[in-house]
Amino acid sequence: MNTTTLLVRQDALATTTLRSTEPAALADGQVRVQVEHFALTANNITYAAMGDMLQYWQFFPAGEPGWGIVPVWGFATVQESLHPDVAVGERLYGYWPMASEAVLSPHKATATGFADGAAHRTGLHPVYNHYLRCGADPFYHPDTEDIQALLRPLFITSWLIDDFLADQGFYGAGTLLLSSASSKTAYGTAFQLAQRAGVQVVGLTSRANQAFCESLGCYHRVVTYEDLEQIAAETPCVYIDFAGSVALRQRIHQHFTQLAYNCAVGASHVGDLGGAGQLPGPRPVMFFAPAQVKKRTGEWGAQGLNDRLVAAWQAFSSAVQAPPQPWITVQRHLGPQATQALFLDLLRGQGDPRTGHIASMRP
Repeated sequence: MNTTTLLVRQDALATTTLRSTEPAALADGQVRVQVEHFALTANNITYAAMGDMLQYWQFFPAGEPGWGIVPVWGFATVQESLHPDVAVGERLYGYWPMASEAVLSPHKATATGFADGAAHRTGLHPVYNHYLRCGADPFYHPDTEDIQALLRPLFITSWLIDDFLADQGFYGAGTLLLSSASSKTAYGTAFQLAQRAGVQVVGLTSRANQAFCESLGCYHRVVTYEDLEQIAAETPCVYIDFAGSVALRQRIHQHFTQLAYNCAVGASHVGDLGGAGQLPGPRPVMFFAPAQVKKRTGEWGAQGLNDRLVAAWQAFSSAVQAPPQPWITVQRHLGPQATQALFLDLLRGQGDPRTGHIASMRP
C-alpha cells in the first residue's frame, strides 16, 4: 500500500496537498510503523505557524521545497523491523508525521522506548525525538488512547508552564491572564495554577466560548476579549499568551500598568500573528517547554520528574473525563481527505472547544 502524506505550504498554511508515494525499502536498523491515529488540535497549528522559528518543519522533511509536514502526537504499531530491539507488533506513542506510516531509526533503545537516530533529527530536542513503548509506559492505558493523544503532550506543556511560573514566584504578580482560555493547553495550565495558593486565574476568551470556559471550573474568572479593559489597569499580573494575537498583546500591554511578565506560548490566532513591536512593559518571552524539562531533570532526575508528571496527569485526565459533563468529546476523522479538511477547519479557528479531534490518514 502506498504511503499517504499531508503536505502544507510553509508560507501559506491554508494551501495543502495529499501526496501518495511507494514505500521505500528499509535500511538495516530501521523500522516501519503504521501511524494509526493522532490528535489534531490548535497545538498543531502552532507547530505549523512557528515551524521555522522552532524547527518543527525539520522533524519530518517533505523533500519538496516550500512544503512541510506538520508533526502530530499519537499511536503507531511496528509493521516491519530490521532492528534487533524493536519487535513487529509493538505499540508506540510519540511524535509522527501527518502520514499513514513512518520510518524510524531506533537509537539508544531501552525497555521503555528509544530515540529516532535519523541524521536529520540530530540536534533536535530529545523530548520530541523519543518514542515510548506502550507496554512499559506508566501514562498508558488502552482505553484512554484518544485522551492521551489529545491532551497528554499539551498537558505536559501546561504542567511545565505552571511549574516554571511558580518557580519564578509568578514574578510577584497575583493575577494570571490566560488567552485562548478554551484551548486545551490553556485549560490544562489553568487546572494546575488553580491548585496554587495566592493567585487568581483569569481566562480570556471569545463570547462564544465563555460558557464553556466557565463550565470547566478551573478559572476563577472568565472575561471576554471585548470586556478585557474592565479588569483594573493597576492589577499586578502575568500574561500567558496562547493566542499569539498581535492586537490582543498590544491591548494587554497598553492597559495593564503592572504587567510583570509576558509568557508567549502559542499561536492559535494565526490570522493575527506578528512580532512584539514596540510595547510598553516587559518584552514577551517565548516559553520553550524542553528547557524546563532539562532544568527539572537536572534537579530531580528523570524519574523524579516523571513521577510528578504521571501523578498530575492522572488527576487531570480524571477531571476531564468526569461525568456528568466531560470536558472533551471525541470526534473521529478517517482517511486523507477527512484529515485534510479537519486541518483547514482548525486553521480557520472553527469548531466546538468541547470536541476533541482524532484523525487517521488511513481509510
